Amino acid sequence: MPKPTVEPAADIPLDAKLRPTQARAQDTYEVVLATAGELLIESGFEQLTTNAICKRAGLTPPALYRYFPNKYAILKELGDRLMRLQDEAVFAWMEAGGLEGATASERVAKTAGLLTDVIDMTRRFPGGAAIGRALRAVPMLQQLRFASRDMVAGQFGEVLAARFPSVSPVRIRTATRMMVELTYAATEMAVEEPGQDAGALAEEIGRLFDCYFETFDTEL
Repeated sequence: MPKPTVEPAADIPLDAKLRPTQARAQDTYEVVLATAGELLIESGFEQLTTNAICKRAGLTPPALYRYFPNKYAILKELGDRLMRLQDEAVFAWMEAGGLEGATASERVAKTAGLLTDVIDMTRRFPGGAAIGRALRAVPMLQQLRFASRDMVAGQFGEVLAARFPSVSPVRIRTATRMMVELTYAATEMAVEEPGQDAGALAEEIGRLFDCYFETFDTEL
């Protein structure tokens, strides 16, 4: 049977202790993160330890602890980076008029292109799938996901409100939360199932969104 996830105590620090400024220190910092990503792929978050990271990276424990107090802080930094990449892709899509298009096929293609990009970057990110699982499973780390979700939903809501001024704010909020959660779910499905056709999945999500927005001219 799989071992249960051990929850960290509420007072365990989650922030990096030091942000390196010199090249050598930056190299060490990045080696810790890259090695943690490799080990996450191989054995998952439950088996990840700072000792294992040090052994694989050829570092002493004091070298690691100079920057990170524990493995949760390392995962938080990896999660921050992954969420930031995903969020930046969504914001760029919004700014480029991702919801706009003269035809349904054009709009669907734009949305599918965004989701395909997000899936690809998550698959390529060191330990991406394991990071996603840990962010869902560890309550202390779920706040990363929630903060990303709320920020994206907030900006998405502004775009929708401008496009559909007659739609109530309540419906806009509900729609944006639904869209963000559906996008997360589709990304997780594709990342957790390597054989999943990301393009086909993204296109279906694009169709769902486009059909859904056709109802926005009428309050339900």
